[in-house]
Amino acid sequence: MISIVWKEPSFFLAHPRTIAAFGRECNRLGLYPDPIPMGNSAVPAWRGIPIYPCNKIPVTSERTSSIMLMRVGATNQGVIGLHKTGIPDEYQPSLSVRFMGINEKAVISYLVSAYYSVAVLVPDALGILEDIEVGL
Repeated sequence: MISIVWKEPSFFLAHPRTIAAFGRECNRLGLYPDPIPMGNSAVPAWRGIPIYPCNKIPVTSERTSSIMLMRVGATNQGVIGLHKTGIPDEYQPSLSVRFMGINEKAVISYLVSAYYSVAVLVPDALGILEDIEVGL
């Protein structure tokens, strides 16, 4: 189903070790994908689609991982972010700021929490390539 996500893909997500393995494989094959400038740095990309690191995608003990391709936005029928409102000590929608106290050095502490969820509007907004050999 990954080909359906290619309608208007936004970005890839992969573990940093998976991105490194992808780069090694590209070099081995003589492919040199152009990185995309993001702010003051460059992000690896494939066919113009940025590949962002995400350490929440695990690398298994067998040294395999996954890469996720995501289409975002309501107009693209992709993945959208949802705000949780009405939370205790709400400063802005989905943002809670709670005073924690002042220590003996007169440093004020706050607990800042952000509450967000995501919704996948249609199943083909996500594609996952599994069992990628990460190697080292």
